[in-house]
Amino acid sequence: MKKQRPINLDLSTISLPATAKASILHRVTGVAMFFALLFVIWAWATSLQSAEGFDYVKSLLNSHLAKFIAWGTITVLIYHLIGGIRHLIMDMGHWEELDSGNLSAKITIGLWIVLAVLAGVWLWF
Repeated sequence: MKKQRPINLDLSTISLPATAKASILHRVTGVAMFFALLFVIWAWATSLQSAEGFDYVKSLLNSHLAKFIAWGTITVLIYHLIGGIRHLIMDMGHWEELDSGNLSAKITIGLWIVLAVLAGVWLWF
């Protein structure tokens, strides 16, 4: 039996609740941390090989692109940490209701934005 259901292929018309956005961001930041870890491991390995390697990584990390990558890595780590704490609290039975879940998701995203800006200020200034 074939069901005739409407299919919405225009993703820009879908309005996701804050809880869905927070959950998607937590998953995306987990994947992003994996790829950021490749850069971090390379920088550590190169800097520990020799004094020249250390100087190379040090000079590379002073560029704007490297600072942007470092800022991205820090912000991804911050969101994943805050989102993970939120999920742990939810696993303990709190913030499972609709209103409290939405509020905790909005607070998580808002706190992440504030901390991301502060991380950028700390990194560039």
